[in-house]
Amino acid sequence: MADIKDPENTILIELKDGQVVVELMPDVAPEHAARMKELAREGAYDGVVFHRVIDGFMAQTGDVANGNADKDFNLRRAGTGGSSKPDLSAEFSKLPHDRGTIGAARSANPNSANSQFFINFKDNHFLNGQYTVYGRVIEGMEHVDAITRGEPPADPDKMISVKVAADA
Repeated sequence: MADIKDPENTILIELKDGQVVVELMPDVAPEHAARMKELAREGAYDGVVFHRVIDGFMAQTGDVANGNADKDFNLRRAGTGGSSKPDLSAEFSKLPHDRGTIGAARSANPNSANSQFFINFKDNHFLNGQYTVYGRVIEGMEHVDAITRGEPPADPDKMISVKVAADA
């Protein structure tokens, strides 16, 4: 079991193969960490698919508007939406996009992150300083590695549930 130091800033993501434990970094990206906790507590991420999974790069999810496989799922539109909350300003830092880090997905506008995020399969340092890093996988990376690939995958995996550890 993961050594959870701060349950209020730890996210538990249940995938088909097991649990992924994410340590948020509110000291580095407070708005992004707060948004992930807010959406997790609302249940907004539950059932949302990984709509863009590129082997050797990353797995992207979090389109709460279009990507819920249990509700209004639209694979053609998955990845084009966010939440009803306002977009977040970039919170760039010196943290590198290493394997297992969580990055905020966005459009070409650096201040357009909302609910979507990606998990790096490997060190992707070409993203450094361009996308907000606000968490890292501390356990369960083997489950992330097992996510079905595709843009979009023909039969995408989903986040079964996403919870704040303090609430679990």
